[in-house]
Amino acid sequence: MKYQEQLVLLSLVLISLCVSAIQPFDRLTWLLEVLPVVIAVPLLLSTYKRFPLTPLLYRLIFVHSLILILGGHYTYARVPAGAWVQQAFDLSRNNYDRLGHFAQGFIPAMIAREILLRTTPVRPGKWLFFLVVCICLALSAFYEFIEWWSALIMGQAADDFLGTQGDPWDTQWDMFLAFSGAIIAQVLLSRRQDREMTG
Repeated sequence: MKYQEQLVLLSLVLISLCVSAIQPFDRLTWLLEVLPVVIAVPLLLSTYKRFPLTPLLYRLIFVHSLILILGGHYTYARVPAGAWVQQAFDLSRNNYDRLGHFAQGFIPAMIAREILLRTTPVRPGKWLFFLVVCICLALSAFYEFIEWWSALIMGQAADDFLGTQGDPWDTQWDMFLAFSGAIIAQVLLSRRQDREMTG
């Protein structure tokens, strides 16, 4: 991956983050949603030379950042793209948050996979696949804990962050989609990631 591409991706994320901060629907929700991006950017910059990631991973992290930033600006239940899909398919809810939770399994799966392969004795195969799915499920469950704690602390003010839209099964759906994302990512992208790590 060329340095110029990395610089473009970083610049686009930072610009998107700044634009999303302009009159978001709810400032606290915006902060909670973009916090992973705010944490990830300095972390990736500080580890860039001693632990560079594959081009695939940088591109996936870029996409995930944009999903989080957009959801933070509008809140997940109000993202216009989700509303268009809701109207087009006559759905009962804005499903943009479903995309966000699918990505919460899909992208972290590839991050976990690469870190495990590069820092542990685990090799490609069934055990790696299983461990990656378990890590993604644990991250998804922990995120649901954060939503729960936010609801306890903030009360109704947390509604936009929770984004349940009246669905009593929202938490289960969120974890199932992260689980599905982790499986699909590994099925689709493992070989490419392996080539990039060895090439």
